[in-house]
Amino acid sequence: MKNIHFYSGVQNIFNLLDTQLDLNIIDLLSSKPPNGTVEPNAIINARRLYDSCINEAGIETDGVESVLSIVNNELGGWPILQGHTWSPPNFNLSDLLLKLPTNQENSSVYDIELGQGTLGLQETEYYNNETDITLAYRQFMADLATALTNDTSAIITDVIAMYLLEKNISQYHWTESEQRLRDNETIRTTVGNLAQSFKVDFDFTNYLRQSYLFGGVNLMDTDLVAVSEVAYLANVSSILQHAPSRVVQNYLIWRFMMNRASNMPKRIRSTREQFDRVFKGTTAEPSRANTCANYVNDNMGFAVSRLYVNKYFDDNARNQSKELIKNIRSSMMTMLQKATWMDKESKEKAVDKAQAIYENIGYPDYVASDNITQLEKMYAEYIFNTSYINNVLQMQRVKTRETFRTLREPVDHRAWGDLPPTVVNAFYEPSTKAISFPAAILQMPYFNKDAPNEIRLTTTYECITGSKKSIGANILT
Repeated sequence: MKNIHFYSGVQNIFNLLDTQLDLNIIDLLSSKPPNGTVEPNAIINARRLYDSCINEAGIETDGVESVLSIVNNELGGWPILQGHTWSPPNFNLSDLLLKLPTNQENSSVYDIELGQGTLGLQETEYYNNETDITLAYRQFMADLATALTNDTSAIITDVIAMYLLEKNISQYHWTESEQRLRDNETIRTTVGNLAQSFKVDFDFTNYLRQSYLFGGVNLMDTDLVAVSEVAYLANVSSILQHAPSRVVQNYLIWRFMMNRASNMPKRIRSTREQFDRVFKGTTAEPSRANTCANYVNDNMGFAVSRLYVNKYFDDNARNQSKELIKNIRSSMMTMLQKATWMDKESKEKAVDKAQAIYENIGYPDYVASDNITQLEKMYAEYIFNTSYINNVLQMQRVKTRETFRTLREPVDHRAWGDLPPTVVNAFYEPSTKAISFPAAILQMPYFNKDAPNEIRLTTTYECITGSKKSIGANILT
């Protein structure tokens, strides 16, 4: 998916609209529904999630036990917290990876994508030299561990070992440009042939089969697998297989804990905040309400959008945008048909591709419909209570199951997509030829329903012409 790139001079307007959207979402999630209103369960649980997130007293009461219970009882413990007394209980790398959250994604119904994961510092360049960022990163590791244990005897040596392991891994991490340039190195095979096609120390076939079982999916030998960043996977598999089990256990649990720190009591969150001030250059933390509103919108955006559309969105903007796009497409078709520099075959291909452009305007119909079946089905497993950390862990489990289930779900190329209407941006998806104008962008100054047509065309035309450039670039393929 590509964001529509607006001119840099409007970036401040984007920020203003984002700020206003945050305030709107806070209002929607914190306000009680009118008396007698029966809300969908999806919205009820979105409100519960938000309420648990802003309940600082509840977060302090929950403490760290829920997370540490998972670490100790399910993941084999975090050695750095146990000093020198930790011993690996039949340590198995595959078993540990299967129990940790996964970033596995599927691009279509037909294949499984296997590729590199993320780094704690995101890019290899951060590990190449000692800087304030690397110092802050190791301090984050040490501070988080210190906040969770009374036995600090192994913290210094364990932090150094974890960091050096990740630094070693980082040297094989592919940049975005390398991923694009080396796409032809991708191995395309099947689950049944994976072990022969991709020979490494780690049993990726068993890993994939066991992972998908978590989502209730039994992989077949004929399921397609695309292995990208092959050199990274081969080298890192070898590194993890041959590194001391204590170091590997420490590092993998660190990556889990690093992402959970923001969901825990203030004394734990502060360790992450201190690191972010150095790494991201932040000078102040957003309000708790703002953080919580973004978390709910990121994870239950279509439920939030139902509230947003009902209160803040003018459907005239949606209807007028559809009409504008219809007119622009018609003009494009006329231009193509009149083009004298194209031969007949090229012109037919161009017309077909222009006709294939599909628009998502404002919001998907089910968001505002009286029939809430689709919305309720989407969030059927999103059941939350008053405990924020337990809700976060539940969210993680649900999202992981959803990811794996997509393998057996049919692909609807005209479906709305993953990003909800409560996003201030516009998008073009080349693979489906879909353009999207979410509800939150269809407002002043980008869209004025009362302005003349030629003025209202501004944002719409930018997105459509972005699509047409792609059509032109691929017209003979």
